[in-house]
Amino acid sequence: MKNCDVLVVGGGPTGLTCAVEATKAGADVTLIDENRRPGGQLFKQIHKFFGSGQHKAGVRGFDIGIELLEEVTRLGVNTLLNAVASGIFDDKTVGIVQDGKTGMIQGKKILLATGAIENAVVFPGWTLPGVMGAGAAQTMINIHRVLPGQRFVVLGSGNVGLIIGYQLLQAGADVTAVVEAAPKIGGYQVHASKIRRAGVPILTSSTIKEVKGDREVEKVITVKLDNSWKPIKGTERTLAADCVCIAAGLHPSIELAQMAGCNLGFFSELGGRLPLHNESMETTVDGIYIAGDTAGVEEASTAMEEGRLAGIDMAERLGYLSEDRAIKAKKRVMESLCSLRSGPFGQACYRAKLNIIQAMRVDRGSKVLS
Repeated sequence: MKNCDVLVVGGGPTGLTCAVEATKAGADVTLIDENRRPGGQLFKQIHKFFGSGQHKAGVRGFDIGIELLEEVTRLGVNTLLNAVASGIFDDKTVGIVQDGKTGMIQGKKILLATGAIENAVVFPGWTLPGVMGAGAAQTMINIHRVLPGQRFVVLGSGNVGLIIGYQLLQAGADVTAVVEAAPKIGGYQVHASKIRRAGVPILTSSTIKEVKGDREVEKVITVKLDNSWKPIKGTERTLAADCVCIAAGLHPSIELAQMAGCNLGFFSELGGRLPLHNESMETTVDGIYIAGDTAGVEEASTAMEEGRLAGIDMAERLGYLSEDRAIKAKKRVMESLCSLRSGPFGQACYRAKLNIIQAMRVDRGSKVLS
């Protein structure tokens, strides 16, 4: 069985930033990821980030991913790819399956950065070939350079739905419409404006009633919704399409945290059930941390900052950082997180995070960093 100071499960932006911070402090870090290349969602994100220069404003997601991979390589982080975490045990041991072989890795501290899972929407015809999650479509066009169809309907006008709509246009597809059940667009107006300028209608107070086709998607039937979110008879509309992208939000991937015995809470603003954690991202189980979408679905910039926060705290707890240096470093990250959560979309997440920390204090008597 292999041993290390810090074991990071998940090589997306969160796991990478945690590995960087802990390794820079002197910890022996092992990072495992189920993919053949770490970086996670960053390599699907061909759009430029918003915010300030501190938060990589104006830099495309895949370029940020390349920077992080270069830093992880330079620091010599032990990275295991094509490695799936199959279980977690009481002695902070994680079972892995890599290239068909099983093994065990024990970490003094463990970060679970397993991301999030797309929400499904069920309607007649939802199992037809051509109906897929927005993340699947992003993977196909931005990672594998495969266009899964020619004419798309996108369900959901949050940032993910709006962004995938524009990326499909960039890939040469025709986007027939973006369909949104709420009366207002859910994402940033800047994303909505880009696809509207391209001639894509956004149908608010509407949903998909049915998808029709013999062996694949051929038609999408939409219907208007009333103020009670119920379909209005006689408002059906038929759209020609061979693909439907469902962008109905995400929920945290918490299976490993559940196996570890972490206490959970429900926070709708952050995607649903997730492990309670303190201000340094440690869960109710000593030595097990969560960050990024596993700790609540937000933006990539926030996920990276949470990874840094966890890495700094781990390094301090392991004796690689003095308390004074760790407090200063964590305060800088927390200030950055407050800035990221200061906008209209982030304020609800900020309040939810405070509620999580308060629940954690009740559960374990944790103290909030002042």
